[in-house]
Parts: sequence; structure tokens; C-alpha cells
Amino acid sequence: MLTQRRIAGLLLSSLLMCSGIAAAQMPGKVIAPLRGTIDQVSDNSLQLTDRKGEKVSVKLNDQTKVLSVSKGSTADIKPDSFIGTAAVPQADGSLKALEVHVFAASLRGSGEGHSPWQSADGKVDTMTNGTVGKLVNANGRTLTVNYNNQQKTVIVPDGTPIVTLDPGDRSLLKPGTHIVLFSAADDKGERVATRISAGKDGTVPPM
Repeated sequence: MLTQRRIAGLLLSSLLMCSGIAAAQMPGKVIAPLRGTIDQVSDNSLQLTDRKGEKVSVKLNDQTKVLSVSKGSTADIKPDSFIGTAAVPQADGSLKALEVHVFAASLRGSGEGHSPWQSADGKVDTMTNGTVGKLVNANGRTLTVNYNNQQKTVIVPDGTPIVTLDPGDRSLLKPGTHIVLFSAADDKGERVATRISAGKDGTVPPM
């Protein structure tokens, strides 16, 4: 019986390690942004419809930062670029990118690190923000991403959504805009937006 339990445990561990669920076992809280489309916006609040069709109200304040998200291409990913990528851990320790966002130079260092991340499909994968090192063009792109004296190898398959992130302002926050919103609870337990990545010219943020 003990042997059977050990075998079952090993099989389960292997399954977890070979799937995005493994990200949930990483240290740290899973980052789960709110994704949706803006319905209404005022000076101190924003209403949106999330991807499940639910209506959500979020407070805005002077500390709420806005980033502009535009369509990009593989040409935007260069050595020394600072990027973020939502990705699925692979059995060999590499990451398979679900999307890549390239930060403007003025945003270098934003969120640097490697964390559990709830992707747009609801699965727990990873988010890695860091500086591109080695880059190889073959069967898509393979690149190294350096962060906090550590490194990950990321495979970017052909067709992976790529966007650029630039500093933005509240003029981007208007009905119909697609957003990815990060928030924290205030002392009343109400959701307050800390950062909003807003799609420009109809762009849907893929992260």
C-alpha cells in the first residue's frame, strides 16, 4: 500500500510540474488582474464589464497609474529590451510565452521578477519581467530574460501576441477601451485601481 501511495504521489507531482498548475506552487501570491472593457468612467471611479460578463466598479485616485498598450511585433524584442511575458512552464525548465509586452525605456524595472500569474484563460501560469539577454531567431524566437540575478529561457512561438507598453494618461480611459487592471483594497475593503494597462486604438491587452 505504501508503495502504491508513493507511485501515486510521484505521478501527481510529475503531472503538476508539467502543467501551468506548477506555477501555483511557487512562492508568493498569485497575481490575478481584472480584465474587461470600460463601460463608464468618472474622476474617481470606473465601471467595467469583465470577461465573464460581470459588472465591476473600481475606485480611482491620484496614485492610479495608466499605461498605454499598442500592437507590437517581434522586431520590438531586442537584446537589452525590458519585457514582461505571461508564460507556461515547460518540463525542461524553460517557459513558453503566451504573450510578450515590451516596456518603454522609461518603464524599465517595472515589476521585475518571476511570479505566479493568473492568465486570461483563468489558469495559473507565470509572469516574468526582466531584461532580454541572448536572442536566437529559429522556429519563432528563443530568448533569455534576466531578473534579480536570475535567468529564464523563454520560447516565443510564431503568432504569439506582442504589444508595447508606454506611459499613458486618463484620456485613454473611455467607454469601449479594453483594459487590464491591478487593484488593492482600501481601508473600507473597496477595490482601488493601482495600475491600468489600457488598449490604444482598439488594442486588446493580451497579458
